[in-house]
Amino acid sequence: MAREYGLARETVRKMLQYSIPPGYRRQQPAKRPKLDPWVGVIDAILNEDRERPRKQRHTARRIHQRLREEHGFSGGYTIVKDYVRLRKLRQREMFVPLAHPAGDAQADFGEALVVIGGEERKAHYLAMDLPQSDDCFVMAFPAETTEAFLEGHNQAFTYFEGVPRNILYDNTKLAVVQILGDGTRRKTQAFSELQSHYLFQERFGRPGKGNDKGKVEGLVGYARRNFLVPVPRCASWDELNTHLLEQCRKRRQQRLRGKQETIGERFEKDRAALLPLPETLYEACDKRAGRVSSLSLVRYRSNDYSVPVCWGHREVLIKGYVHEVVISCGAEVIARHARSYEREDMIFDPLHYLALLEQKTNALDSLVHELIEAKDEKRLRRFQKLLASYELLIIDELGFVPLSKTGAEMLFEIFSLRYERGATMVTSNLPFNEWTEVLGSERLTGALLDRLTHHVHILEMNGESYRLKESKRNRPAKLARRSQIQN
Repeated sequence: MAREYGLARETVRKMLQYSIPPGYRRQQPAKRPKLDPWVGVIDAILNEDRERPRKQRHTARRIHQRLREEHGFSGGYTIVKDYVRLRKLRQREMFVPLAHPAGDAQADFGEALVVIGGEERKAHYLAMDLPQSDDCFVMAFPAETTEAFLEGHNQAFTYFEGVPRNILYDNTKLAVVQILGDGTRRKTQAFSELQSHYLFQERFGRPGKGNDKGKVEGLVGYARRNFLVPVPRCASWDELNTHLLEQCRKRRQQRLRGKQETIGERFEKDRAALLPLPETLYEACDKRAGRVSSLSLVRYRSNDYSVPVCWGHREVLIKGYVHEVVISCGAEVIARHARSYEREDMIFDPLHYLALLEQKTNALDSLVHELIEAKDEKRLRRFQKLLASYELLIIDELGFVPLSKTGAEMLFEIFSLRYERGATMVTSNLPFNEWTEVLGSERLTGALLDRLTHHVHILEMNGESYRLKESKRNRPAKLARRSQIQN
């Protein structure tokens, strides 16, 4: 047969032995006489690269260049490239398929762009996944803060109608203060309090190994691609979170690949394993001690919030919630403000300063007099810079006394210097259309009001004078003392 078909006897023997040709089988690895002496050098470079930034590691081309320049390598690029490719494949991490017990959860934060109230914002959303059933909860916040982390857990547990027995996290600073040498974690006080309230156990993944919590990592991407595309446009954060909650509920109707039941049907097994909810939710806020300044302001996260002036220079407790800041002194709540996520912002309620304004009379007249006096003494520029530097400037009783031309111009300069730099509070007994009578110039009045009303809160107050009220309150005591003196 070999003679008839012109084939080698070994080939004919294989054809008779196998119904399908087995193909070529290498008996021993291919010899690489030019590369083998330098394999150790290449391996050392690749091992060192594992500790370097991913974008600053050697390519096969760069390794070939270094072998030629530093070691006199005479081989071609292709054999180096093939070896590097196989070597990197062997270095890639492999994983074991996991089975997740009912009642366990994974949690992580993600980011996405949203439009809130017409303004484009970056949303930080907490995603919590129950791996056994693939049920999920997603809630968005203006920032990834302690109070957002805590509030996200409150709402997630409410949505699941129970508390997961075990929750897996990355090593977020919201939960972990420090990783000790033996691998144990020193937890933050807020996270320890949250655990004490809900009684769940925690686990933390390896630093830099997001695949340790692959389920929630996948959920973060899924929520961004499916819940937040196209970019949501909502009037408020509450409206956005209502949308996200509805998407989570709709997802319970889905049947995932390889599963016979829907997510909602499989969730029932998780629900049976969850811990019961406590009677009350954990107070999801960031607590900090503070002190009221001489301007009746309290600083929290780089922003200043006002309190009534009667609490000046007192020690206070500041509670930062996701959308509100509450300031207390002792057991009494003295101020509430909407939370600001700007930097170096001032949030104040003009009513907090009403008592002080009633006590300080002739404020505007005194200010103009000081400005004219500073000009005469050639220190006007220094005094103007001082007034421009104040975080809050109160100009009281504009309209009681007409100003001279020089005084009106100096007052206008102060408003111009402080425009969009600091907060200014003005009290007046005149409507805007009568301010020309005080300032003397219609053009100057228009320019001043243009700056003053650009970012403004206007409060119209009709009522009894504070001084008159105090006088009436003290009148019986004065009459009693006068009667005693006469007797």
